[in-house]
Amino acid sequence: MTRDNEELKERIKELTCLYEISSIISNTNYKEIDDTLQAIAICLKKGFQFPGRIEIEIDTLNLYVKTGPLTSTNKIAVSIRIFNEANGQVSAFLIDSDEEFLIEEKALLDNVAIKIGNILERIALKKNEEVLNSRIERADRLNILGELTAGIAHELNTPLANILGFAELLEEKMTDANAKADIQKIINNAIFSREVVKNLMFFACEIPQEMKKVNIVPIINNAINLLQPSFKKKNLRYIAKIEQEELLLRADSIQLTQIIFNLLINAIYFTPEKGLITIKASQTEKEMKIIIKDEGRGFTKDTIGKIFQPFFTTKPTGEGSGMGLSVVHGIVKSHKGTIVAKNNLKKGAVFIIKIPKL
Repeated sequence: MTRDNEELKERIKELTCLYEISSIISNTNYKEIDDTLQAIAICLKKGFQFPGRIEIEIDTLNLYVKTGPLTSTNKIAVSIRIFNEANGQVSAFLIDSDEEFLIEEKALLDNVAIKIGNILERIALKKNEEVLNSRIERADRLNILGELTAGIAHELNTPLANILGFAELLEEKMTDANAKADIQKIINNAIFSREVVKNLMFFACEIPQEMKKVNIVPIINNAINLLQPSFKKKNLRYIAKIEQEELLLRADSIQLTQIIFNLLINAIYFTPEKGLITIKASQTEKEMKIIIKDEGRGFTKDTIGKIFQPFFTTKPTGEGSGMGLSVVHGIVKSHKGTIVAKNNLKKGAVFIIKIPKL
């Protein structure tokens, strides 16, 4: 009877252990999975014949917990399977003893490994659902943004055309050299604004991409000239290293302007006062390469993988829409090119664009 009573007592301990673990899992906060696994490990100890000499280790994915020092090689381990693939294991160590584990204890470990696998599967499914919902919401916002952009672009077209037309008429009648130079600035800025509006309309799918052979050198120089006030405001220096006076490729000139403009605005924003921005342009037989370096704070591990996502920004609220780099990425892709962002060796960020000469 004594042996039967002992066996019954052990079975009750195991069943109680499984019940408590099920309760822990049912009350799990998915964002605190480490605490859940720690609670499971502590509870699991109680289900063994000698809980005072047992230590539990759970090692799965990027999660790791243990109940105490693992000073023994006498152990049993069971794989944790997540979506039918082994991803770590749960182990029981019998400290200061060479006794064998009971068959029932191995079965208990099997059951707990299954439960841990199930909860990790549920967490993975929940995360996937959150990602999917986020993508749906982002797509909806992009839809709305596209409609708003198209409307704004149409509204801006008429006043810009009037500004440009009347400025050109004034320039013809002006005789004063200084006044003519000032009016020319108005004309240049109106032309640039018109090109930006065209690009907004492209973003909203209002105008088709116009691919033709263009020289990228004047596009870079024009962008730098138009941003001179921004450079001066922060006392920034810039170096333009352009291999030749003519760097030709087949591309949409409006979109190339938007690429250079967006990346330079970004570099100006993040570079501290009296800092240096470097613009390089070169070519091979097969591709055009543009490099823009700044002396800002660079990227963290968290931000570098998100910078081309729509609406993602590291700027304070109200200072950035999170669309600039996303638009740049889309334009580069539409030209069958690549854009890479990385940290500068010394300080700051580097953007490397490669566009094939189609």
